[in-house]
Amino acid sequence: MTKTIPAYQRIKNAILDNIHSGKWQAGNAISTEMALAEEFGVSRMTVNRALKELSEERVLERRQGSGTFVAQQQFNHTFVEVRNIAQDLKSANRDYEAKVVSKRAITADMLDDELRRKFGIDDAAVLVHTNAYTDASDAPVLYEVKIIHFADGQPIQFEERWVDANKVPAFIEQDFSVVNTSDYLIAKSPLERGSYTIRALAAPDEIADFLQIIAQSPTLVLCRQTYSAGQVVTFVKMWHAGDRYQFSGDL
Repeated sequence: MTKTIPAYQRIKNAILDNIHSGKWQAGNAISTEMALAEEFGVSRMTVNRALKELSEERVLERRQGSGTFVAQQQFNHTFVEVRNIAQDLKSANRDYEAKVVSKRAITADMLDDELRRKFGIDDAAVLVHTNAYTDASDAPVLYEVKIIHFADGQPIQFEERWVDANKVPAFIEQDFSVVNTSDYLIAKSPLERGSYTIRALAAPDEIADFLQIIAQSPTLVLCRQTYSAGQVVTFVKMWHAGDRYQFSGDL
């Protein structure tokens, strides 16, 4: 049974779609509360909640007596510094190489529960991605890329990354043996915030093969999701051979 999306969330989704499509650009005024209430058949209180949440997420800017505008600052600067393994290895004067294992488009029928949850994709959200296609099964919802990163010829990280196909449509066309995934995403869709976890996991057979380690050997897995304009733009799992990599920083 399809879960009903709350009215305020439908309004938020519609506003974000207008921003990502370019209909409303940074600095533009959006529709008034009254116009949105009439469009969605809801009270102004419901519209106000949607606008308030988007303002708190720094997607919109509300100006007393003037209206509500698409916020400018967060779309022009990168608020999240995302280090990548290419930078780290080159800084350490080690030879770096990336090998693309696979690239593919993921359609609605291929989504698993984890990806639906991470990207906030439900049946209604899938329709946003598929409305330009005569057959919904042909519509890419996410792009997936798998890459092995090498240091001095030895595999040190295996990257599994998923990207919102609607927000970064040219992602799948890039040569990621030359272009770094994080650098490309930051250039095309500046990141405003993110979250991550680091876990110690035994390497499944496939991961062990890519990292050239024994199956069930310890690995460090960094999972990270990053946001642009209030929505998840990418989710990545980075598997590291436990005896070849460590995380460190200053406090």
